Amino acid sequence: MCIFCKIVAKEIPSNAVAENEEFYAFHDINPKAPVHVLVIPKAHFDSFKEIPGDVMGRMSTFMQETAKTLGIDESGYRIISNIGEDGGQEVKHLHFHLLGGAKLKWGHFADADPKDFI
Repeated sequence: MCIFCKIVAKEIPSNAVAENEEFYAFHDINPKAPVHVLVIPKAHFDSFKEIPGDVMGRMSTFMQETAKTLGIDESGYRIISNIGEDGGQEVKHLHFHLLGGAKLKWGHFADADPKDFI
């Protein structure tokens, strides 16, 4: 069982933000912005490439509601999902990083040279 499945099963504590029968949102333990929440489906999907479209549609609505709950829906926010090893995915359970609460920079791509990736 992966770490996020253990969080859903309440075997590992988390700081919950929002929850319904299908999805769970909780504060990231290593925040990269004033607001940094992880949003996950309760059912296990390894990554974005596996989630059915109808489930993703409902998850999108849940993320919008979570942003509103956090008070960042009007000021703006960023949603990130890393997919696979080259995409930087560390936990093999679909999750989205919901970041906001400040004017966000583009980080590691701000000064990247595309030749470094070819």
